[in-house]
Amino acid sequence: MKKPIVAIAASAAALALGASVAFAASVVAAKKYEFDVEKGTAEAERKAFWDKYGGWCAIQDWHPAVEKCEESKEGDDTFRTLTLKGGGTIREQLIASSATMYRYAILESPLPVQNYSAQFQVLPEGDDLDGVKLTWSATFDPAEGKDAKEARDVINGIFEAGVDAIKAEHGGSSDDDD
Repeated sequence: MKKPIVAIAASAAALALGASVAFAASVVAAKKYEFDVEKGTAEAERKAFWDKYGGWCAIQDWHPAVEKCEESKEGDDTFRTLTLKGGGTIREQLIASSATMYRYAILESPLPVQNYSAQFQVLPEGDDLDGVKLTWSATFDPAEGKDAKEARDVINGIFEAGVDAIKAEHGGSSDDDD
């Protein structure tokens, strides 16, 4: 039995997108998560992993900060409203999706970020077709009046909490690569 590496990488790179923004912030956190997969079953494992964690509102089932997710449509556009435990909501728009990926933007939130765009996807782990890799990445600017460190720390904390919850629920061993 081969033991491939399943990496869950949560990374965000904040980019200065306009002349009025004088600095760039960057958020980078990465975790590796390993579990045994029978040779030849990796594609089925990736699909099962995506089916459990990758749905547009599946975040309510695995992220410890999310109490509820409500999906809505306006014409051809798809949105979700995340109700946070302890109060607050985040409204996000689905920008693009495929069988194992979605890209979204935050429209409204209490988070200290603006121009936030993120991607959540499941892929083969590098050249190892028996491995699975979940990546969650984002680009953003600090919100008006907020500093880059605060924005980095908040988004990094959100990604880490989500990845740690998936890791704990899915089982196996892990190594952190922060």
